[in-house]
Amino acid sequence: MVRTTILRGAALLAIAAPAAAQQAQPAPAPAPNPTTVQPAQPSQPAPVAAGAAIPAPLLERIDAGFRRFQEERHVPGLVWGIVRDGRLVHLGTSGVQELEARRPVTGESLFRIASMSKAFTALAILKLRDEGRLSLDALAEEYVPEMRGWRYPTADSPRIRVRDLLSHTGGFVTDNPWGDRQQVLPEAEFTRMLAEGVPFTRAPGTAFEYSNFGYALLGRIITNVSGRPYDQYIRDEIMRPLGMMSTGYEVAESPAERRAIGYRWHDGTWTRDPDMAHGAFGAMGGVETSAADYARWTAFLLSAWPPSDGVEAGPVRRSSVRELAQGLNFPSLGQRPGETGEEACRQAGAYGMGFRVVADCDVGTALSHSGGYPGYGSYLLLLPEQGVGLFAFASRTYAAPVPAVWDAALALHEAGQLPRRTIPVTESLAVGYRAAGAMYRAGNVGPAGELLAMNFLMDRSAEDWARDFAGMKLILGECRTDAPITATGALSGRFAWTCERGRLDGELLLAPTDPAGIQELNLRAAPVE
Repeated sequence: MVRTTILRGAALLAIAAPAAAQQAQPAPAPAPNPTTVQPAQPSQPAPVAAGAAIPAPLLERIDAGFRRFQEERHVPGLVWGIVRDGRLVHLGTSGVQELEARRPVTGESLFRIASMSKAFTALAILKLRDEGRLSLDALAEEYVPEMRGWRYPTADSPRIRVRDLLSHTGGFVTDNPWGDRQQVLPEAEFTRMLAEGVPFTRAPGTAFEYSNFGYALLGRIITNVSGRPYDQYIRDEIMRPLGMMSTGYEVAESPAERRAIGYRWHDGTWTRDPDMAHGAFGAMGGVETSAADYARWTAFLLSAWPPSDGVEAGPVRRSSVRELAQGLNFPSLGQRPGETGEEACRQAGAYGMGFRVVADCDVGTALSHSGGYPGYGSYLLLLPEQGVGLFAFASRTYAAPVPAVWDAALALHEAGQLPRRTIPVTESLAVGYRAAGAMYRAGNVGPAGELLAMNFLMDRSAEDWARDFAGMKLILGECRTDAPITATGALSGRFAWTCERGRLDGELLLAPTDPAGIQELNLRAAPVE
């Protein structure tokens, strides 16, 4: 029987605080059938962080989804977490760290997270940019001299910029099978590879094509610009300031008793995949971390949304974190992963910097990245509009828990646990909204007076507005105009008025002037049928 531990509401997170203390662990369970994973009942939950409780039945549904994924995909060890409003509010574990000693997985177990490491690399580049030490639009060869003699695929090919490497538009071929095995490549050999040049699959800047090699180049840029080895720079400048004391790149240096061993499932049995030492390709996928540490990283990323006047508390500016969601176009359409995917509307997405960014019809903007690696699979989903992040690590080759994470997010959404963060209503918007209500009640634009922007009556005359108001009142009757307006920005909002014979839906848009006048008012009648 493989134990399952569920910790709910573990108050692990305060940005840049010391790493959380390890939870007391249950005794190892008897050895299961080596070809199956049999979950047990969860242990007693930890106290839930104040104001962050998720209903127990919903958590049981989410946990069952992860355990089902574990069993169907033959994963020896699995850990998953939900971060909301800066705290790890739910942590679940199932299975064992290794099949020999049978230590159970905990929130402190160490997993390789593969390509989820790319976000650390991307943010380090932005940090160096913020410090004035490099430019995203500079040619990459300015920081990696070995690239200067490269032969490009066409005479009109642009030379690769740093920005192209971040967004996988450098013209390199997709290299997941090959790239995953380059983790251990010594730096000297990487230098020789760069000096000799590499073949292109297309001209830079013409399409998205996922390149681990490109992120290894970013790692070399970080090394050359900072004057420190890549892994040391990331640890010192990003991980340690966030309190990620158990996170690093060299597996041989981490505590063996906490390490989740990576396995491959083949011919009905598990075999151990060899550990890979840190090398030149560590920037594309070398991070080893725990759920407790990774929750700190997740909370830090989410703290960048929404923009605020708060003091900068992290190692990189919040505005720079938000840049991770900016890509170089080349969007694509795809079905959402998980059980709801086939019925859901398609997602439009593009690669940003270390993250894929999609617009989802249910949860809105979502940043995500999977990790696939010999011995491991992982996935992170950030929902910045709700301040929620979900992640999971698995100790089986290429077993990224993508569908289980999306199913958990949609379960939260369906249960009303993912409300969008509200935008404050500014005084300018409140004044404009009151004027819109006064116009409707009066049946003319007179009450708005000087609050109408200069275009308003040029686009639609006062006489036309009077006829429109009269027509709506004929259909709907009088309306209550005191309902709150929902801000969609500092100068825009939407509202719904309850009327005698239906509802009036509206949108208000102010002009970029001081004072901010009304440039557009859209009203739609929804009569009772």
